[in-house]
Amino acid sequence: MTAGVALTWGASFLFIATALDSFKTGVVPIGRLGFGALALSMIPAARKRIKSEDIGQFIVFAVVSMTLPFYLYPLAAHSVSSSVVGMINGSIPLTTALFTAILIRRMPSGRRIFAVLTGFSGIALISFSSIGGAKSSASVHGVIFLLLATSCYAITAGMSRELQMKYGTLTTMLWTEIIALTASLPLGIPALLDSSFSWTSLGALFMLGAFGTGFAYLMHGQLLLRAGSVRGLIGVFFTPVIATILGIIFRNETVTVLAIIGMCIVIFGAWLTSKPESRVA
Repeated sequence: MTAGVALTWGASFLFIATALDSFKTGVVPIGRLGFGALALSMIPAARKRIKSEDIGQFIVFAVVSMTLPFYLYPLAAHSVSSSVVGMINGSIPLTTALFTAILIRRMPSGRRIFAVLTGFSGIALISFSSIGGAKSSASVHGVIFLLLATSCYAITAGMSRELQMKYGTLTTMLWTEIIALTASLPLGIPALLDSSFSWTSLGALFMLGAFGTGFAYLMHGQLLLRAGSVRGLIGVFFTPVIATILGIIFRNETVTVLAIIGMCIVIFGAWLTSKPESRVA
């Protein structure tokens, strides 16, 4: 499942860039959520009702974990190459560890603090080496959009695990995507009417939705249940490598040596955060 998540989400940034060749920014969230919800709805076990008292929690979770980041990623992709987007996306285990410590109000261990600082130094190296210059592959505002998106995932990691323990992965993800799709329509419909069409971009949206937002989220949800909100994100720090390779091959993107070094630092920091904390008997 870890390999499946890494491969599918690593390719997601290529699919976003390809979809934006024809579609406006707001079309990407409704396309990926629509295809993702459709894919999950084909599984009978996913089509269960949720309790009315949990609808509010589902709305918050859907908007923060999907509606917002699913708009921020294509927004950033206008000024950040897909390979750099994938590199910065590898910071999710780091932001998750950071926000988990804040939410539970407990100081993490020295090793985990070192891991987070190491990872964010890698993000800084990626960002500064990619912004500016004749072959700039990122913008300041694009990097900010990406960090906001990864923060959305980090904030809701614990909530995701809680809902899945109550309703199961399939039901949780299907309802979350339906609610997130509904919240995305006000920006998505006008963008759709203002977009051009190509089968290539539509195919990219289908792959992004059915696999990247449908079945990959199913695997990811299972990982969160089995491994916890931090260790369940191990597969995420393999996505930068895949995103970089695909961006170079299919989009002819240029990646600096410093950005690659920064990516390795981020992956190292993410690996450190995935290691369980030692317990004192």
